[in-house]
Amino acid sequence: MTEAKTQAKTKAKATRRSKEPKRAITALQRRRLRVPRVGLHEQAAARLRTMIVRGELAPGQSLGEADLSDALGVSRTPLREALKQLASEGLVELRLNHSAVVAPFRRAELNELFEAVSGIERCAAELAALRMEDADFERLEALQDKIEWHHGRGELRDYFQTNQLIHSAIVGFARNAVLKATHEALLARAERARFFALSVLGRWDESVREHQEILVALRARDAARAGQVLAHHVRRTGEIVAETLDGKGDEAGGPGAAAKPRGRKARNVAS
Repeated sequence: MTEAKTQAKTKAKATRRSKEPKRAITALQRRRLRVPRVGLHEQAAARLRTMIVRGELAPGQSLGEADLSDALGVSRTPLREALKQLASEGLVELRLNHSAVVAPFRRAELNELFEAVSGIERCAAELAALRMEDADFERLEALQDKIEWHHGRGELRDYFQTNQLIHSAIVGFARNAVLKATHEALLARAERARFFALSVLGRWDESVREHQEILVALRARDAARAGQVLAHHVRRTGEIVAETLDGKGDEAGGPGAAAKPRGRKARNVAS
């Protein structure tokens, strides 16, 4: 092949490459960007977290690895990772040379927890009252309608799920990432106590009324009132749990030892 033909062929290849669309992401970058599948330990942690929050695994209950591995259908390695994750959230206690246990309710810890959560949610409500948009109010009103519907039908667990969405939504409406991250770090422990408090006679009705007051204050863009009512609502939950612990010592069982939610039976691990 002559030099002239070689040069012409090289030029033609370069022209074709220049016409090809450039790929913004290389194969190596695609591999790095892929979102990993949820691990078994995260699935196990999510299932156990739900059961602990709802009192299906009672405070102080032993979490034997053999039984849990069999019930959850996972090996002991992901189960241990799940228990470590729940321990970091304050829901499980890992004890040297003993089975892990569901963290008991301790009055001193509850007081500190709800002091912190009430402060965070008070600040969030004050900011949300000033920053909420029309779509935010529509969403909050729809959630309020749902909790009142579930309350009227005696559907405690459905009420509880929607109740948690309301608290998280108000914190989100504050549009403060630091506030939201701090709230999320305490959420699992707060949820467990909230569910327990709702099972106490009279608190459920009281909770619905308080949520109505919170919505009215937010709608009026009354930041001080919204913060005051929400902070009281959160502190009241802590007080209810603490009052229930009176007479049981500093450590006590929770929903498993107190009033059961109406209309539902506790499910086993495998359900």
